[in-house]
Amino acid sequence: MGKITISANISAPLEKVWDYWTSPKHIIKWNNASDDWNTPHAQNDLRAGGKFLAKMESKDGSMGFDFEGVYTRVRNHQLIEYMLVDGRRVSVSSNPYFLCSI
Repeated sequence: MGKITISANISAPLEKVWDYWTSPKHIIKWNNASDDWNTPHAQNDLRAGGKFLAKMESKDGSMGFDFEGVYTRVRNHQLIEYMLVDGRRVSVSSNPYFLCSI
């Protein structure tokens, strides 16, 4: 399988970005595929071996799915690596030259 790399420049303190990216109270506010979807529930045990889950649903209730996986490596404010339930591996880094790879 190929590799996808995504990068973004975010003008905010790293601690704030980290909190918004990892805290369930924030995840439910930004984790939407489009305006007609929402994330009514999120869980996050941010540590190696910890699990995460974000319940994503269309606002009309016609479809939904769980986005979930297990963390394989976490370095606070630096790196998050995880494996999705379908076996895909993801790495997210605060390094300005490497942000996200799927």
